[in-house]
Amino acid sequence: MLMKHIVKTSSAITALAVAAAAFDVSCNSNYVSYYGQNSARNQQSLGEYCKDATEDVIVLAFMNGFPNILLNFANACETTFEGSSLLHCPDMAKDIKYCQSQGKAVILSMGGASGAYGFSGDSDAIAFADTVWNMFFKGKAEQRPFDDAVLDGIDLDIEGGSGAGYPEFINQLRTHYASDPSRKYYIAAAPQCPFPDVYLSSTLNSAWFDMVYVQFYNNYCGLNAYPGWFNFDEWDNWVKTKSINKDVKVYIGAPGSPSAASSGYIDGKQLASIYHNVRSKYPSIGGIMTWDH
Repeated sequence: MLMKHIVKTSSAITALAVAAAAFDVSCNSNYVSYYGQNSARNQQSLGEYCKDATEDVIVLAFMNGFPNILLNFANACETTFEGSSLLHCPDMAKDIKYCQSQGKAVILSMGGASGAYGFSGDSDAIAFADTVWNMFFKGKAEQRPFDDAVLDGIDLDIEGGSGAGYPEFINQLRTHYASDPSRKYYIAAAPQCPFPDVYLSSTLNSAWFDMVYVQFYNNYCGLNAYPGWFNFDEWDNWVKTKSINKDVKVYIGAPGSPSAASSGYIDGKQLASIYHNVRSKYPSIGGIMTWDH
């Protein structure tokens, strides 16, 4: 198991590992970071971050339009397929493969704070799961944004629209996952900290998740409200009483820099203290997530 310590850097909160190892979803000291929105205004190529042994999971943000697919990775990818608005990201594709060669999992986040997304119903969601498998995983499609690179999972960061179809989307995607036993694939979610989450509550209670990255920022229950309104206990109780997967891991989501969120940023020393306190009390802890590079 990876042994880690939380420390402060000049622009973000990160985790330092004493040894590199392949991502282990059952670990309680994993480090997850979102990539693609350039919140700190100094975003480097994806591959640069994967040179850091402390990264365990990179979440690509965002697919902010679906089922009519719209991708946005800020300055990381700005080219499209000829005659199409769909991003074509060959450099990111190479970096995805490099990250995976270094033991990282790379997953794609769907949703975000702005965008046009949502399903009209179950059949729409099921059909889109097939599309996602074909375009981003082991299926085949005429246009694949990351060419032949195969992602490791999907994250749902749903902050608008209705909750229709998401359980069916997950179930259908997991059916595809099961068709390829050669590797592990993951389902994650990024609810906001108020419990229950406005948009994902029903889905969280009725579908399988491997990881839940709770956004402890931009809300009354953020890290800056610790210990008073900080509510990791409610999310740990959800794991015990409601979650389909009783081994799901819950992450402390933190802004990676002061400019990354409206509220909730704390320094590395404070975050380390909160993380170690949570880890000593709650077995569901998976580690720390930061938004964003």
